[in-house]
Amino acid sequence: MKIGFFMREAMRAMRHNAAPSFAALATVLVTMLVLGVFIPIVQATNGAANSVRGRVEVDVYMKTNATAADDARVQRELLAVPHVKAVQFVPKAQAYAQQAKSDPGAYALLASNPLPDTFHVIPDNPGNVLLVRSALTPPAAGGGTRMIDPMIQNISNKKNDTKQILEVTNLVTITAAVLTVLLTLASVLLIANTIRLSLYARRREVEVMKLVGATDWFIRWPFVIEGVVVGAAGALLAIAVLAITKVALLDPLASHWTLIAAPRTIAFGGLVALLLGAAVLVSALGSGLSLRRFLRV
Repeated sequence: MKIGFFMREAMRAMRHNAAPSFAALATVLVTMLVLGVFIPIVQATNGAANSVRGRVEVDVYMKTNATAADDARVQRELLAVPHVKAVQFVPKAQAYAQQAKSDPGAYALLASNPLPDTFHVIPDNPGNVLLVRSALTPPAAGGGTRMIDPMIQNISNKKNDTKQILEVTNLVTITAAVLTVLLTLASVLLIANTIRLSLYARRREVEVMKLVGATDWFIRWPFVIEGVVVGAAGALLAIAVLAITKVALLDPLASHWTLIAAPRTIAFGGLVALLLGAAVLVSALGSGLSLRRFLRV
């Protein structure tokens, strides 16, 4: 009985205060639209940054006269280095076949295979790639550095490029996280302030109910229900706009543009649930908490 009463009171209040309720609904709609677009963009950006970081590795080149026994020994030594997750061995014959396939004209002129056996050393964490490289070239007794095995000819010297990649990807990840937090806080504050303005227009009604003996929660429940309805309606409208945009614009483009189709982002169903839950929760809390100042009569 009480639930039905509170529902009717919430609907009555929305009809009699259409302008403030519409303002709150429009605020939720716009905020959820921004979040609905921003969340996949942040995920795609972080995914691209992690993909670049995942390709960071150290290349170890063997001497051209290295034997199979040398390769096996060096592979064991590389796997024993701290922070090494895996070691991929590329025989020189395989490397020659790959290069000859990409540029057959140039490699047809060669009388022999100039490429060495190669190890791709993958760190357990992209941030540890420089530590791995330093471990592969420890200090020499007379100064300078040496290779951990005499049959290693060279180790890829991309220290500056690697540092730049790590710095840029870290900056992208941190920036995306900061923007997400700021946008979320702005969304909560914007919706809460709009609801507060709506409640301010009805403060006399709350004061009268309080003076005739109504309890705080008896007054608060219709406003909380109204917040839930307004939040759900605004989120559903935003979801409808996003769905139409996805079906009419993004899906056709994704089949032709790899840049749009490639990033892995949140599934649309998950995004719908997230936006709907966030809008309802923020609107309900905003209504219930914003009403406290008007209950002090």
